[in-house]
Parts: sequence; structure tokens; C-alpha cells
Amino acid sequence: MNLGFLTVPPKKTPKLTYEVLIENEPDGTVKATLLGLADFQSSGATKEEAIKTLIQRLQARLEKAEIVTLEMEPPKTEHPWMKFAGMFKDDPQFDEVQEHIEAYRRELDTEMEEYYQQFDAEDQTK
Repeated sequence: MNLGFLTVPPKKTPKLTYEVLIENEPDGTVKATLLGLADFQSSGATKEEAIKTLIQRLQARLEKAEIVTLEMEPPKTEHPWMKFAGMFKDDPQFDEVQEHIEAYRRELDTEMEEYYQQFDAEDQTK
């Protein structure tokens, strides 16, 4: 698997957006939880206070961290039917089986041709 990552910051730093779960607690406080990072929670007397505290905690963490972009190529997988390709190439009966298949196909084609001729004949008599 090829794995690379870019450490060069982009020319313009994109804005980071996060979803925050706001919950009213039984004691009257408000809890804010950063979705995706469940260990990032804060509480406050109001929703705004809880979010402000959460933002401060996240900013403090991001100041000591680095965000990188991972670029990965998916693993190359073999087509599932490839393991069967050529499995009968050395089978002495392969040609015989192939001839039977071709003869049966010709028989079915003849039957279908006769059916269509009969169908056309009936259609013309109407």
C-alpha cells in the first residue's frame, strides 16, 4: 500500500468546522460535546459558556498539534474471476466439452429458428 502525507500547509488554511452536541444536564448546567472526539467535553451555566470553554480547549489542543492530509492509494486487488482463467488449459477433455457445448448451442438455435418460423406462419394466416 502506498501511503503518503502532505505536511506543507496549504496556501490558505481551511476553516475547521465541528458538530457539537449540546445537552441540558439535570443540575441545570449545559454540556457541550465535540462529535467525533467524545473526550472533548465542557460544561457551563449556559450554552454559550459551554461552547466558549469547548472552543478554548480545542484551540489549546490544536496549538500543540499538527493537522496533515493523508493521501492513500487503495490496495490493488485481483479480479475474483482471474483465479479461474486458464484453469482447464491442460485438461485433455476440454476440447471435447467445448464441442458438446457448441453442438448443443446449434441445436437450440435450430429449435428457436423453427419456433419463429412457425410463429410467423401462424401470424400470417390471421
